[in-house]
Amino acid sequence: MGEGIGQFMPFVLMFVVIYFFMIAPQMKRAKKEKKFAAELKRGDKIITKSGMHGKILELNDKDGSCVLETMSGKIKFDRSAISMEMSSKLNTPASSK
Repeated sequence: MGEGIGQFMPFVLMFVVIYFFMIAPQMKRAKKEKKFAAELKRGDKIITKSGMHGKILELNDKDGSCVLETMSGKIKFDRSAISMEMSSKLNTPASSK
């Protein structure tokens, strides 16, 4: 009986390691991105994942889209296209040295 459990122990250990180093951080990041997208408001300066800079003019909760004002005009984007990392860097004040 003890031999059977011993054979599966490496697989169980591998799964635990994979969960804590890959799956759990990915779930945490997805949760943060969802919270960031929900907290967007009019007037926020953002950067999309493709590198487009703009300011939010309208937010549509029905289809999860937003209208951005750019230097070339207004463009409609999906909220999931907004980069959390780049937009956060854009909105944080520069540290004075």
